[in-house]
Amino acid sequence: MTTSPIHTAIQSDSIAWIRISSSYLPLANPISDAKVLTGRQKPMTEIAMLFVEIETHDGHTGLGFSYSKRAGGPGQFAHAKEIAPALLGEDPNDIARLWDKLCWAGASVGRSGLSVQAIGAFDVALWDLKAKRANLSLAKLLGAHRDSVRCYNTSGGFLHTPLEQLLVNTTASREKGIGGIKLKVGQPNCALDIERVQAVRAHLGDFPLMVDANQQWDRPTAQRMCRTFEQFNLVWIEEPLDCYDYEGHAALAAQFDTPIATGEMLTSAAEHGDLIRHRAADYLMPDGPRVGGITPFLKVAGLASHAGLMLAPHFAMELHVHLAAAYPTEPWVEHFEWLEPLFNERLELKNGRMIVPTRPGLGVSLSEQARAWNREQAEVGRRP
Repeated sequence: MTTSPIHTAIQSDSIAWIRISSSYLPLANPISDAKVLTGRQKPMTEIAMLFVEIETHDGHTGLGFSYSKRAGGPGQFAHAKEIAPALLGEDPNDIARLWDKLCWAGASVGRSGLSVQAIGAFDVALWDLKAKRANLSLAKLLGAHRDSVRCYNTSGGFLHTPLEQLLVNTTASREKGIGGIKLKVGQPNCALDIERVQAVRAHLGDFPLMVDANQQWDRPTAQRMCRTFEQFNLVWIEEPLDCYDYEGHAALAAQFDTPIATGEMLTSAAEHGDLIRHRAADYLMPDGPRVGGITPFLKVAGLASHAGLMLAPHFAMELHVHLAAAYPTEPWVEHFEWLEPLFNERLELKNGRMIVPTRPGLGVSLSEQARAWNREQAEVGRRP
């Protein structure tokens, strides 16, 4: 007599509970870049953070975040709250499928921009959960190429900062262990930009220096300024033109020795694909939360690597240090200390580099201060 083999179904873990929080991080001083001086935006006084906390029936947890500046925080929160129930009961392992599910749940308002920035917080939380469950840092889960990444500071170089203070800030950054300095340019009076860059270059000597025009030059001005800045041996000139002017950026990249950097304002993998096809950048600057999280960021990074581009992710160093560590060629990470009050942990700087955390997942947890700044909150499901 023969017996049939017994097939035991493997029960997968599933998402039981989600909490969505909208917290507003106040900035110590109003921040101004070229968009403020040209009248297109108001000074920035706070950052709207969207946090997503996920827990499964087996007790695994993940934390993710996205953000918006000047406007959009309430919209991101509202969209996240509306689509969150679609994740309940789902297997948290299926991150790519769940990204698509969330995207199509809100597809009538588009597959880029605010809608995918809301999805980004869920996506980061799912990757954080997966890495924690594997007891690996996110960088190790993705496949790290390095345990530290070159980093440069932006927060000390905004246009509202007087030149004398600018020099003090650059010295402080170097002493802290920063490996590069970025200055904001793009003022209506180009002579002021040249004066500031010249002074900082003389102050720094042979030290990595970048500039960022925040999309405020037209094509003739960008031509003149890129030509003028060639003498300063810059690491890159960032966003000399509107972010969607791929042909204009491509012409600058082809003409000048100084690399052109752009991409931070693009809000989907598809938009980055168009930029890459136009050869519109030497340094690609994707922003994980803006493109919709880690899942689309990895698509962008794959395209960039195939095209032989260098990588310098924008903002959110707590996330991007992991993603940069997994990029094949040596990248840069942008150092902004602004988000530090939101987390209990701090990133370490040493010899011009940011050390990749070895703690499981992102390696960060929400601080009590982050919860105190909470303005809206919603929960779906039930905690196990």
